Amino acid sequence: MSGFVLACKERGLRLTHQRLEVYRALAKAKDHPSAEMLYQRVRKRVPTISLDTVYRTLGSLEEEGFIARVGTAMSSARFEFNPEPHHHFVCVRCGGIRDVEAHSLGHDALAKYLPKSYHVLSSHVEFRGLCPDCLEKTSKS
Repeated sequence: MSGFVLACKERGLRLTHQRLEVYRALAKAKDHPSAEMLYQRVRKRVPTISLDTVYRTLGSLEEEGFIARVGTAMSSARFEFNPEPHHHFVCVRCGGIRDVEAHSLGHDALAKYLPKSYHVLSSHVEFRGLCPDCLEKTSKS
């Protein structure tokens, strides 16, 4: 957490209690929570926080590169603490998201499929399917 505090000071980003609590909740999360999910978690520690504050905080943390947005077509945006390049598996039934480390699918490898005049800054591969729990439920039906 001290690295976050120092990075905020270096960037001139005010370190409010709410910002710290949202960051802390996301750092603990393993489920790529939405803003609404984070709001419910942070509200237990900071009852006066508003959903708007959580949204604005996530926006500023994303803009500064502290967190990353995980895009899903199924629901509202989800967020994660890991801004390092990686991919995701999204369960189409339950909406669960799992990190996928597939370095051979990095943006350099994928960029070769574009004309040379394009410059790739980042890439994201999203696998879609059924997680083991949903697959098991399907086979029992």
